[in-house]
Amino acid sequence: MAAKKAAPAAVKRSAYFKVEGDKAVPQRKYCPRCGQGVFMAQHKGRLACGKCGYTEFSE
Repeated sequence: MAAKKAAPAAVKRSAYFKVEGDKAVPQRKYCPRCGQGVFMAQHKGRLACGKCGYTEFSE
């Protein structure tokens, strides 16, 4: 039987925010379909939501 592979390390939630003064400002765009709390993944030339599949293409 093959040995199980270790799961990749999860991204820290704090990596998605930048602290300005006493407020946390999101660094990535939220998904317009899913709403607050679901960030869109940044790919080359597009933004994609991993939850609902919504995609925005950039030029």
